[in-house]
Amino acid sequence: MSDAPQATDTPPPPRRRGWVRRFFGGLWWLVDGSRRLALNLLFLLIVGVLLVGWLRSGPPKLQDKTVLVLRPVGPLVEQRSGSARDRALKQVRGRPDAQVQLRDLLRVLEAAATDPHIHSVLLVLDDFAGGGLPSQREVALALQRFKQASGGKKVLAWAEHYDQRQYYLAAHADEVYLHPMGMVYLSGFGNLRNYYRDAFDRLGVSANVIRVGKYKNFGEPYFATAPSKETLESDATLYDALWSTYTGAVEAARKLPAGSITQGIEALPQQLPALGGDAAKLALQSKLVDGLKTQDELRELLIQRGAKDEQHKTFRQVSFGEYLGRLPAPAAAGDAVGVIVAEGGITDGDAPPGAVGGRSTAGLIRQAREDDKVKAIVLRVRSPGGSAFASEVIRRELELTRAAGKPVVVSMGDVAASGGYWISLAADEVIADPATITGSIGVFAMLPTADGLMAKLSVHTGGYGTTWLANAYDPRKPMDPRFAALVQASVGRIYTDFTTRAAQARKTSPDKIDEVAQGRVWTGEQAKARGLIDRTGSFTEALDAAASRAKLAKGWRTVYIERDAGRLVRLLGLFNTAAADALQPVLDHWTQQLAGPSALVPAPLREMQQELGWLAELSDAKRPFTAVVHCLCEAP
Repeated sequence: MSDAPQATDTPPPPRRRGWVRRFFGGLWWLVDGSRRLALNLLFLLIVGVLLVGWLRSGPPKLQDKTVLVLRPVGPLVEQRSGSARDRALKQVRGRPDAQVQLRDLLRVLEAAATDPHIHSVLLVLDDFAGGGLPSQREVALALQRFKQASGGKKVLAWAEHYDQRQYYLAAHADEVYLHPMGMVYLSGFGNLRNYYRDAFDRLGVSANVIRVGKYKNFGEPYFATAPSKETLESDATLYDALWSTYTGAVEAARKLPAGSITQGIEALPQQLPALGGDAAKLALQSKLVDGLKTQDELRELLIQRGAKDEQHKTFRQVSFGEYLGRLPAPAAAGDAVGVIVAEGGITDGDAPPGAVGGRSTAGLIRQAREDDKVKAIVLRVRSPGGSAFASEVIRRELELTRAAGKPVVVSMGDVAASGGYWISLAADEVIADPATITGSIGVFAMLPTADGLMAKLSVHTGGYGTTWLANAYDPRKPMDPRFAALVQASVGRIYTDFTTRAAQARKTSPDKIDEVAQGRVWTGEQAKARGLIDRTGSFTEALDAAASRAKLAKGWRTVYIERDAGRLVRLLGLFNTAAADALQPVLDHWTQQLAGPSALVPAPLREMQQELGWLAELSDAKRPFTAVVHCLCEAP
């Protein structure tokens, strides 16, 4: 028997961790646990505050002689852009969204017209960015209906200053007031563009614009040094007509002699110095305003005419947002006219609200077609166009809707041009505002190259391709003439498709369409005279036309077909401003943590950034090239 030690399967005792490692491990456990506890407590606090605010607070009943104060902030839009989540959080925080949805403004004015507690409307327009003439005319019509309601309801307007868009709405008030140090600035319509040809030549960059339509000027700034004769002709025809519409409406509303606004602008260099530079006094003398008042003087006037709010030491009032929140939810049962908004540039695939995605907008149309409660569709178009492919996807879905037996009516807003006109070609009826910018039937493509810039940087490009087409277009190389010929043929074919579909929709020949096409833009009134639309009219008239075509009985409802906002967004939308006020410090803290400093960029530089960004976007497209049906136009 041996005395040698026996082998054993018992593992060696574990090594003890050093005290430093144990100390920091425990410290991390403490920090991590505290962090989780704090976040959970914060979450419970937010939920608790929201629930308490929701359950305990409610809007008090409106009293007689209440003034509805409309203080719009931001531009007038058909559909709010941006993330639904961000908009809902702004709502919870009680902060303005900086967008004014047209349908909300019309709904509030319609309800206020028959509300016995609403004594008058006050327009405070300093922060209003306005919209195109068609959108503003819709609001002006709603103001007119409010004034015609029983009880002698009045509309007043006040601002520190009025710009051209703000004044259009103010002019439709019964009384227009201005701050004694303010001004009414009416300048006329016009537009300046940047032209990059010389800069591109110096850099060694070529835009390589391929187009069909002598008036199709979207790509012109990239290959020219100044506007062409055709561009100036088209702009003059458009802007002169729009300016005539603007001045005619304002002069009629203010009971001024025809032509007095343009005459006043021409005489401004003599008139303003004669009054010692007092722009407010000039506005009063020109009968653009009815009086000059500071904000406290306006407050006293409204107290005298209405009723005093003793608690807040002002006149009895309700804000636009609060009044909108008081209105009952739209009916969810019964036959309906479905409204689909096509606002913004048209792109392939899906797009968020405020833009038009070929796939996403077609999906909304299909959703409306398959909904048995939706008996007709109104496509509300406010788009300068974009992708030809996406435009055809949307048009085709509308065509299928008509084939399924549901009427389709197109209502054109501020702009419905190029691709915006293309998607309007499958309708039973096309209705535009007289001031809508439409037409622009033309196609272009851009294939930017920077081979000159590469040479200046002493950077060379080379490689192998199995065919000449493999590397035919690359922004680092000169354009292959064979590839340019292919693109020209394809763009020409898309233009033929555009004019052919327009001819079929308008029941005429492609040659007749070509005479008024070539990329040229028209006002709604001019488009009607040329057979491009059926008639001029308002959005309300388009809804009525759709209901009539669907043979709907009285009491039909309007429903907007939009993407589902999601449960969280709907939950946030339930809470009112009382809960928002309680949450304000918490949300402000996290906003400050997440937000960085923002630079104030002058408008011309932002415009250049956008234009050059568009060029870069085209050179980085997924397809070999992108055929674009986009209008170089915007509502003035």
